[in-house]
Amino acid sequence: MKKKAEKPADSEKEEGSKYHVPNLERALQLLELLAKYPGGLGLTEISTLLSFPNNSTFRIAMTLLDFGYLIRDEASKQFTLSGKLLSLGYAAVSDHNLIEKSLDVMRTLRDQVRETVLIGVINQDEGIVLEQVPGSHPVKFLVDPGHRFGLHVAAPAKAILAFLPVPAFHQIAQSIVFKPFTERTITTMEEFRGVINQVRINGYAVDHGEELESLHCIAAPIFNRHGYPVAAIWTTGPAERMPYKDFPELGRLVIKQAQRISQRLGYFSAQPAVPSLSDGTA
Repeated sequence: MKKKAEKPADSEKEEGSKYHVPNLERALQLLELLAKYPGGLGLTEISTLLSFPNNSTFRIAMTLLDFGYLIRDEASKQFTLSGKLLSLGYAAVSDHNLIEKSLDVMRTLRDQVRETVLIGVINQDEGIVLEQVPGSHPVKFLVDPGHRFGLHVAAPAKAILAFLPVPAFHQIAQSIVFKPFTERTITTMEEFRGVINQVRINGYAVDHGEELESLHCIAAPIFNRHGYPVAAIWTTGPAERMPYKDFPELGRLVIKQAQRISQRLGYFSAQPAVPSLSDGTA
């Protein structure tokens, strides 16, 4: 019996390409391009680099912007990727990889501080807890994965926001509603900017009883290979076990373990220099 000839692989690819949606294909190429330019690109630069017509680039970029996949700096008109894509990636593959690379480090930090250690990300206007390692004290603070947290009160949110590119910071900060919880809650944008600048100096962020009076948190950012803050780890516990005077030492410990995770993600440079929100670039 005569064997039927197999279809060449190239022919299969050509047949598959018949079903491509041109504008969707261009949108994906645009997203992949911006992933290589965390500082952002303008429409003309995108059109030139991708050899797309200007009007097509504009329509695609604005659609992605409207659906929350891009953010645009109103001053420079440059587009950057938003946290929405990051959250989708975590839901597919990256979540597993990030957690896999972090759990043993989180356990090390937990053993050092004896308090619960968590890891989380920012998705648009809120933070999300991805995983936790419970503390070793009989009474400990626990949070279910998937729990949402506010950006103006949570230490991990501040740790991530502080090291975002300035346009991305402004885009997210505009959505913050400064709801008061305790006497220490940040309630104005001016105060929030000052706190974020201090995080940039210290390398770690704190929640000093800003949402719950008796709860303290210390967080540090996790960077990917491009130096972009993709997540944060933090430790949290009662104020009497984590007093204010211990914040610098706890911050040092959290930073060290966050750097270990960052290195596993391909980040080996010194902590990136980020312009102050009060200078001419903000």
